[in-house]
Amino acid sequence: MKAAKLTAPGGLQNITIEEVADPGAPAPGEIRVAVRASSLNFHDLLVANGSSPTADGRVLMSDGAGVVEAVGEGVSEFKVGDAVVSCFFPQWSAGPAFTEVGNFAGTPGDGIDGLAAEYVVRPASAFTHAPKGWSHTEAATITTAGLTAWRALIGDGQLKAGDTVLTLGTGGVSIAAIQIARMHGARVIVTSSSDEKLARAMELGATAGINYRTQPDWAEKVMELTDGKGADHVIELGGPGTLAQSIQAATVGGHISLIGVLTGLQGDVPTALLMAKQIRLQGLIVGSRLQQQDYVAALEASGVKPVIDKVYPLESIAEAFEYQTSGSHLGKICLEW
Repeated sequence: MKAAKLTAPGGLQNITIEEVADPGAPAPGEIRVAVRASSLNFHDLLVANGSSPTADGRVLMSDGAGVVEAVGEGVSEFKVGDAVVSCFFPQWSAGPAFTEVGNFAGTPGDGIDGLAAEYVVRPASAFTHAPKGWSHTEAATITTAGLTAWRALIGDGQLKAGDTVLTLGTGGVSIAAIQIARMHGARVIVTSSSDEKLARAMELGATAGINYRTQPDWAEKVMELTDGKGADHVIELGGPGTLAQSIQAATVGGHISLIGVLTGLQGDVPTALLMAKQIRLQGLIVGSRLQQQDYVAALEASGVKPVIDKVYPLESIAEAFEYQTSGSHLGKICLEW
């Protein structure tokens, strides 16, 4: 079977499509899945370009969706023919985060081989059912980006109708956040450097947009749009370069989910303002298997579908990462085979 592998030390030029051994039949507690699609995340890019080192010859990609081909002894949750989608932290079934969540030791495409392969055999707990009626490509978008937004707003943020959500940018997490917020009766303010992307975000349900290039002090605009109250929830994807304004833009007692580090790994934080506003600042990495199951149920009930910007064949995975690096996309970039 074919798989996309990365030769150490990484770099898009070191991604190859290779013939590798078929994983065979599932052992007790395992399932065999014919993987048909994946989607790109910033974490995958860091592994692929060598910024986050992994083992030589690692099979890439943390997200994967496909069809169950065989089930091992003792597996009752899945049957042959079921559409399934992978879990980012297969070892995190439910409950609060634990030590392994921070080191990616069990994360596909990083600590273990990923889903960029025609077939995989994994413990049944490494997958959940995919949303009914979704294509494999659509389902592959929920593992990382969608679930991160779900945990930030619902699992940890306790979003309620009438809340205001501020999300930075128009990548996969932000677009999912817009959809989840609107699903729950909240309003959404989105930032972008592109008026065209802001217009598209408004079509998808955002209630206001701010171009941070033409309005660099965008926190002031958020306060204006909320009549001086600020945002109840902030999806913070920039990191140190945007965190200060996110704190300014949040309401007293608000919740900031620190998800991305696009502007760097460290920087100054206005701690006095953070304290004065009594803001809950939470670092956040994806979510548990149970949260993914809750998210799938919500997606089925709402009828919401993911926004997919562009789809590439597996053989063009390096080109897909190059497109991701350009920042031109809105929503998800996917692979299918």
